[in-house]
Amino acid sequence: MAAHVIVLANRTAAAPELIEALAHRAERGSIVVTLVMPAGGPGTAEREVARERLEGALMAWRNAGITQCDGMVCDPHPLEALSEVWDPMRHDEVVVATLPGQSSKWIRSDLPHAVARYTGVSVLHVVAHDPEDHVETTPAPAHERAPLGPLSVLAWGGRHS
Repeated sequence: MAAHVIVLANRTAAAPELIEALAHRAERGSIVVTLVMPAGGPGTAEREVARERLEGALMAWRNAGITQCDGMVCDPHPLEALSEVWDPMRHDEVVVATLPGQSSKWIRSDLPHAVARYTGVSVLHVVAHDPEDHVETTPAPAHERAPLGPLSVLAWGGRHS
């Protein structure tokens, strides 16, 4: 019988760190995963952004072999979002995925421990980076070498007759 796992994630839902943690968990036995994604705020526009992120995350999970998964966009407050889905007779574990360090409001509010107190089940805290934060690095431009090398600065003034 498969374990039912809830994943509470937002910006980190498609992060490689989370996908790796789910794949590792699946090695211990089959899992059925429900992604609970809090909306970014009130309103339909925020829910639509979250819905697109949720669909992208589920596609990434399926591509990684986590095929028994679904998800839903819920309340903007993560513990409220979890309470919309949590069923102690159905769910066995919770994974909370946060951004690293103090950049995460969820860590600052001690969400992983609050989830453990609320559910009474095992909670795995996965620290992941936002896959949408792309830091593009471009190589430094190639500089033409002056014939005198570093001494070329001495020639800047030109020749005086």
